[in-house]
Amino acid sequence: MATVKDVYAAVNQIAPFAAQMDFDNAGFLVGRGEQQVTRLLVSLDITEEVVWEAVERGVELIVSHHPIIFHPARSITDETSVGRIVLALAERGIAAICAHTNLDASVGGVNDALADALSLTECTVLEPSGTDRAGAVIGIGRAGVLRTGTGMDAATYAAQVKKALGANGVRYVDAGRPVCRVAVGGGACGDMLSLACKLGCDTFVTADVKYNIFLDAKAEGVNLIDAGHFPTENVICPILAQKLRNIFPGVEVMLSQRHKEVFSYL
Repeated sequence: MATVKDVYAAVNQIAPFAAQMDFDNAGFLVGRGEQQVTRLLVSLDITEEVVWEAVERGVELIVSHHPIIFHPARSITDETSVGRIVLALAERGIAAICAHTNLDASVGGVNDALADALSLTECTVLEPSGTDRAGAVIGIGRAGVLRTGTGMDAATYAAQVKKALGANGVRYVDAGRPVCRVAVGGGACGDMLSLACKLGCDTFVTADVKYNIFLDAKAEGVNLIDAGHFPTENVICPILAQKLRNIFPGVEVMLSQRHKEVFSYL
């Protein structure tokens, strides 16, 4: 039977934790390594609602993208949201493994999943950070060419992005260029606009974009689409879940049904 340590080792094979960025805190963050796992839940985040979902579904382990403990904690109490979540996990014997920037950068990770969801081909890494065990280049972001529909306008492509990612809404600036070569960055990658420009991209899809970056994009002639943090990263969850099912056929691997896009749009 699989243990938490076994699942950690599997996640480390999928997206080596050594590849995480210096500021990150990805890894095995809560629980006991020898605890047996019969059911695990995959979720982009570990919120209080996700913890209660895990309790109701009899889960022993949550595998998430965003780390439940990100900044150094001086205390773990029920006076903070992070403290309440960590206490609830520990009290109910639920472990937490979080694969963050290592999963962003890895081959087959967040950015490859996003590029595939948006029908990109001939992809290269936007910001290379090294190579994996097989010698493949890893890093944040991808740049590629649309498989079909090249030459559409920014508004049409923004609508396609919204539909493909199941976003509640998107923000975009139309720089007046037809869409052909597209850069993507799952999550907050607006500061990588200059890299998209250097790779000759006419369009950049990312999230959490600041106002000045939209201005810069228009000035540089790059269509910029902000599709939201959750939609641009949640694409990895079903893929990660399936990989874990393949490795652990005796473990019931479930996707969170309660954790959804946090933003609503009028």
